[in-house]
Amino acid sequence: MSVALLVFPDFMLVALGWALRHKLGFSREFFAGTERLVYFVLFPALLFQAIIRTPITAGNAAMLLQATAAVIGSGVALSWLAGLVLRPSSLGLASSAQCGYRFNTYIGLALAASLGGTQGQTVMALIVGFAVPMANLAAVYGLARHSGSGLLRELARNPLLISTLLGLACNLAGLHLPGPVDTVLARLGAAAIALGIICVGASLSWEGGKGYGALIAWMLAVKLAALPAVAWLVAGLLGLPPLEARMLLLFAALPTASAAYVLAMRMGGDGRMVAVLISLGTLFSALTIPVWLMLAG
Repeated sequence: MSVALLVFPDFMLVALGWALRHKLGFSREFFAGTERLVYFVLFPALLFQAIIRTPITAGNAAMLLQATAAVIGSGVALSWLAGLVLRPSSLGLASSAQCGYRFNTYIGLALAASLGGTQGQTVMALIVGFAVPMANLAAVYGLARHSGSGLLRELARNPLLISTLLGLACNLAGLHLPGPVDTVLARLGAAAIALGIICVGASLSWEGGKGYGALIAWMLAVKLAALPAVAWLVAGLLGLPPLEARMLLLFAALPTASAAYVLAMRMGGDGRMVAVLISLGTLFSALTIPVWLMLAG
C-alpha cells in the first residue's frame, strides 16, 4: 500500500492536467507552449544535473546500458509480433507498435525520486538517456515508409539525448558544476517534473481507435505486463543491485510517452488511435505500476 501512496500524487497531477485542459478552459496552444518549454529547457536541465551529481563508473553504466537495450529490444520484438498474430493494417501496426516500448520520461523521473531519492533519480536518468536513441530509432524506422524524415538529424537534435551524453561525459571525467550553476539547474529541474506531468494529463484523449480493439489490447499488454516481466528477468540475470533493478522495473512499467502521438501525426500515422492507446496506458499504469513494484519487494 505504501508504494501505491507514493505513486498517487503524480497521477493526481495527471488528473489536474486533464481537468485544466478539458474542464477549466486552458487552451491546446497553452499546453503546447508549456510542453515545448519542458522538453527543450527544463527537462534537459533535470537530466544533466541528475546524471552529473552522483559518481558513476564505466562498468556500472555499461551494465545499465545492457539492461536497457534488452528491455527496449524485447518491447520492439513483442510489439511487432502483433503483425503476425493479429494481422492488422500496416499503418495501424506501424503507428501503434511504438506504444509497446516508448516510455513517459516525466512520470518515470518523478516516481524514481519518490521511490529511490536522489540516487534513484540518477539511475533512472541514465536508463532514460540510454533508451531515448534506441526507442526513437525503432519508432521512426517503423513509420519511415510514410515519411521522408531524416532519422539521424532528429536524433542529433534531441535535447534529452544531448543532455544525457553531456552529463555522462562530465560525470566520467570527474567534473563538478559551480554552485550558482548547480542552483539554477536544480530550480529548472524542479519545475520540469510537475509541469511535464500536468502536460501529460492535458494530452489525454479518448476519441479514436475504432476497429483497433485487439491491437490496442495487445500493445497495452506488452507495455504494462510483458515488458515489466522482462525487466524483472533481465535484472536477475545481470545481477543488478537492488536500487538499479527497481528502477529498471519502474522504467519498463511506465506508460507510453505522449510524443508517440506527435510522431504518428508528423509521419502520416493514425494519431487518433495512438492518442487512445497513450490515454488508456496512462490510466491503467496507475494500477499496474504499484502492483509490479510490490511484487518486486
